[in-house]
Amino acid sequence: MVQAYILIQTEVGKAANVAREISGIPGVTQAEDVTGPYDVIVRAQARNVDELGKLVVAQIQAVEGITRTLTCPIVHI
Repeated sequence: MVQAYILIQTEVGKAANVAREISGIPGVTQAEDVTGPYDVIVRAQARNVDELGKLVVAQIQAVEGITRTLTCPIVHI
């Protein structure tokens, strides 16, 4: 299982709607609107890195109002 945080920038005023819509996507375990340089932080999981990439590109980035994403895979050191 691969887990990651996805940091999302949105159009002005769209953060709450983006977080709400993303929270319903399978594989997303948490989506919160936040303050700072990013507007939404998502925690997601997938079976492998390829599936994580598909989740981000095909489903999360397709949500209206998103301008940029940064995917940060979780590592256990």
